[in-house]
Amino acid sequence: MVTSIERVGEMRCLVGESPVWHPSEQALYWTDIPARTLWRWDMEASRADHWALPEMAGCLAMTASHGWLMAMESGLFRIGGPPPGSPLPVAECVVATTHAQPGMRFNDGRCDRQGRFWAGTMVMDMSRALALGRLHRFDVLAGREEAVIDDLIVPNGMAFSPDGKTMYLSDSHPSRRAIWAFDYNTDEGRPHNRRLFVDMNEYPGRPDGAAVDVDGCYWICANDGGQIHRFTPSGALDRSISLPVGKPAMCAFGGPRLDTLFVTTICPDGSSDPLAGAIFALNPGVQGIVETLARG
Repeated sequence: MVTSIERVGEMRCLVGESPVWHPSEQALYWTDIPARTLWRWDMEASRADHWALPEMAGCLAMTASHGWLMAMESGLFRIGGPPPGSPLPVAECVVATTHAQPGMRFNDGRCDRQGRFWAGTMVMDMSRALALGRLHRFDVLAGREEAVIDDLIVPNGMAFSPDGKTMYLSDSHPSRRAIWAFDYNTDEGRPHNRRLFVDMNEYPGRPDGAAVDVDGCYWICANDGGQIHRFTPSGALDRSISLPVGKPAMCAFGGPRLDTLFVTTICPDGSSDPLAGAIFALNPGVQGIVETLARG
C-alpha cells in the first residue's frame, strides 16, 4: 500500500531517465537525456547537483571504482565519480558504437547480476517507427560490444530477476507496447527462450523504464498512462499506482532501507504542467535490490 507520493526537490527534466541509487553516498543519480545533464540528489541534505555531459546519455551504471559507465550517442563512456560542487571529470570512450544509420542513440540499459552492462539503441525520431534498434552487451575490460537482440524500435524496461536467471525487456513504441521475458544464462550472459511477459495494450500506458523488487515483481512505468504497474513473476497485474503526471519514465528503489521508489518523468514539448519532468518518491511497501556494480 502506498502511503505517500512526494516530489523530490524542485528539479525538472525534459526527459528524466535511468535513476540509480548510490548506497554509500545515499544519493540518487539520473540523466536528463536531451539536456545532456547528469543529476545527483543528496537525500539527507536535500541538495541537488548537476553536470553537463558531452553527449546525450540514455542510461548509466555504477562501477567498482566509484565512477560511472554511461551509454551515450556514440558509444559507452567511463566517467569518474563527480564530487558535489566540482567539475565533471573528462568522459573516456571505452567502446565506440557504429549505429545502423545517423540520428540514433542509446536508450534504456543496466547491469545484469554479474555486472555485465546492457543497453539498447533507438532512432531518435520515434515518428518514423524504424525497427533499427539493437540490444547490446558490453565487455568493458576487453573494449568490445555485441548486438544480441535486434528488430527493436524503442528498447526499454530492462531488468533482471533477483537470482539473475530471468531478463526483462520492453519496446515502448506505440506500435509495440510489449514486455518480454527471457531465460538468462548467467555464466555466458545469454538470453534465450523469449516469450511475451505482458501485453501492455491491455493496460494504460506504454512500457518505459522498470525495476524489480525483492519479491521478484516487475515495476514498469506506464508512459502516457500516468501510472506504475507491478506485475508478479507470472505476469499477473498485482497493482497500479496513479501519479500526478502523465509521463513517468523510469523507476528505481533507493533510500536507507531501499523501500523508496524514485520515479523520473518527462516534460512534453509545450507542456504547461508544472510537475511534468519532476522527480517523485513513493512508499510502495516493498524493498528493492541494490544495483550490481558494472565490470570495468
